[in-house]
Amino acid sequence: MNTVLLSIKPEFVEKIFNGTKKYEFRKSIFKRNDINKVVVYSSFPVKKVVGEFTIDTILEDHPDKIWKMTEKDAGITEAFFYSYFTDKDKAFAIKIASLCKYASEKTLQDLNIDYEPQSFCYLGDL
Repeated sequence: MNTVLLSIKPEFVEKIFNGTKKYEFRKSIFKRNDINKVVVYSSFPVKKVVGEFTIDTILEDHPDKIWKMTEKDAGITEAFFYSYFTDKDKAFAIKIASLCKYASEKTLQDLNIDYEPQSFCYLGDL
């Protein structure tokens, strides 16, 4: 599977793995269109690789339309959504398919990554 490591705030990581957040929202998306798996990096203060998920689909549209399509399973408030996409004409929503939380967390060094990605980095075929 072609994989990216996605940096996600710990509060949203928790919601993803407890099933209340079924979309991960982004202002920009991967240039490659063959990405089908996401390795989840829980950012500061956790700073650990905690699990992964497969991608069902990636929605791309105006924020108003993306919110209408995802609000039931967004895992965030409408106010937070619109605050995140302020002044943006395009929004992306990664629909999460199957989840796998790791039994033991990993470090970025375990994946041969020397830096904390601000948004994401490509991992290749894992």
